[in-house]
Amino acid sequence: MVVERPPTEITEEGWYWLRAKDVTGFPRIARDTYFPTHDVIRPAETTEADSPDSENEALRRIDRQALDESYLSGKWIIEQSPNRTDALWNDIIDDVSAEYFWDAKVTTVFGREAFEEELHAILVYTPNYFDKADVVRVRERLRDTHGITEEIYYKPDIFTLLGIYEETLDETGVSDAARFVE
Repeated sequence: MVVERPPTEITEEGWYWLRAKDVTGFPRIARDTYFPTHDVIRPAETTEADSPDSENEALRRIDRQALDESYLSGKWIIEQSPNRTDALWNDIIDDVSAEYFWDAKVTTVFGREAFEEELHAILVYTPNYFDKADVVRVRERLRDTHGITEEIYYKPDIFTLLGIYEETLDETGVSDAARFVE
């Protein structure tokens, strides 16, 4: 699928992100087949036994909160130069449409500049970070199919909700603003 307005051409004020569903018209509710296709644990069926391993008490507390609130989605964060962003975004849109990926979004030019970043951020989501097999499967596809061989970070959405960023780590008891690094 070729995107009519690629992220590197969107400069309108207030338009920070371009989301896969906005491009594909593929509503989240239609993505119900993602779970059985990839044998992903549905957030509502997730238990504490599914929690990712951690010796850090703060991480275990955050994982419990994510489970209690059923807020288990997360994303791989890929930073790309503007000259590589549009082609990669088109490929990722194709993978969302084909349900290899659950969802994705990318910063627009306006968003990148508003966040004072040189690189575009492409976020590739999984519905349940407790399902490490799916998180790893998506990472492997990014590596093998899309050539994302550099180290990238996986951040659960609960981290964002709780304001866990590099500059707030001392306040949170967490040693990294990402849950997984690969």
